[in-house]
Amino acid sequence: MTKGARAGRLPFPPVVLAVAGCSGSGKTTLAAELVRTLGGTHFSLDHYYRDLSHLPPDERARQDMDDPAIVESPLLAAHIGALARGEVIERPLYDFSTYSRIADQTETVGAAGYLVVEGIFSLYYPELLPLYQFRIYVDAPDGVCFARRVKRDIEQRGRTPESVRLQYEATVRPSGEAFVRPTLANADLVVDGTGALDWKVERVLSEMRKRGLLRFHD
Repeated sequence: MTKGARAGRLPFPPVVLAVAGCSGSGKTTLAAELVRTLGGTHFSLDHYYRDLSHLPPDERARQDMDDPAIVESPLLAAHIGALARGEVIERPLYDFSTYSRIADQTETVGAAGYLVVEGIFSLYYPELLPLYQFRIYVDAPDGVCFARRVKRDIEQRGRTPESVRLQYEATVRPSGEAFVRPTLANADLVVDGTGALDWKVERVLSEMRKRGLLRFHD
């Protein structure tokens, strides 16, 4: 542990939540609203994709970004573990337009009273599961997930509609069925990704209240 991590340690460990679900299920929206409601830290797994800058651009684009092997899970587990102990980390930054990490740049991240870990594989890696106090899976039909994925990738990641469709059919849908949907079995709570956001948040808070996990939030 670095000197900076010691200096930034919380006086108590945060409550660590996981929010999982297929791409486009609504997990990111739910995680962001939980963070807003609880006053916590939003921790996205998207920053932990492996750096592909050593590959030619066309070969990078052919990589399966929906396979759990593309995530640097040892670093991810180490960083979540550190945050769960109340420490501070230097998180990598990822550029989805180039499939690479931003060189020589990191983001300092520390957990508040709540740490909300969000991503398609947040309930996949066995080494992460013991770090969570509460696990949520957001479920949504494939058609809804696809429509949301198209909108996000065009607006936020500079993709074309055709490239999004091809990627979804080639890797996103099959990988979701193979790797993501089975992690529903690891969840403490399953919520409908097509339901109203305030209803989903209330379901999560109600379950957390029952488990005594709202000690920092009335």
